[in-house]
Amino acid sequence: MTTQIRCRAILFDMDGTLVDSTVVVEAVWARFAERFGLDLATILESSHGRRMDDSILRFGPEGVDVAEVGRDLSEFEYATTEGVVAVAGAADFVSSLPAAAVALVTSAGRRLATMRMSSVGVPLPAVLVTADDVKRGKPHPDPYLDAAALLGFDPVDVVVFEDAEAGIRSGLAAGMRVVVVGDAAGPIAVGLPAIRDYSQIEASVDGDIITLTLVG
Repeated sequence: MTTQIRCRAILFDMDGTLVDSTVVVEAVWARFAERFGLDLATILESSHGRRMDDSILRFGPEGVDVAEVGRDLSEFEYATTEGVVAVAGAADFVSSLPAAAVALVTSAGRRLATMRMSSVGVPLPAVLVTADDVKRGKPHPDPYLDAAALLGFDPVDVVVFEDAEAGIRSGLAAGMRVVVVGDAAGPIAVGLPAIRDYSQIEASVDGDIITLTLVG
């Protein structure tokens, strides 16, 4: 079945959407869980797609020093790059889009986002909205609304590519259409257009209109 979506701008999540960083992400939260005697599976169930500080505050013990723990986990994450790869076809797909109509919207910090995109060879959009740039992260709509505003597009003209429940909720709450990448999002993804990876989608550009063709 072929599905076509027309839009004027595209906003990408990073981890799980453009970059497969599962190995590193799980190692980071295993470090956190071991330090505080927490259940790793419980953390992984809902931390994906959310800012690190939000998850530390949610799962850490009362009075946890979020800034200190965040620095420790971040430095571990910066130093752990083995196993991080691009989602299949991501680099070519991003390259096929008008640069002025693309942004990266990630719950990672700016330093990590820049490093991770560069390490896997996916073009880094000029417009980035990261965990460092918002007061309220995903699933709140703020990150995607901010990115659309920076690009100069209305939410109704924007398509979001996401893989996580928190990110999908963020995009939908922002009034945008969402394309789900992969199969990890859960029930919220039911009924939304979806791709396994970027081998299942093509983009064509006519003026300021981007036509996405999904083949699934």
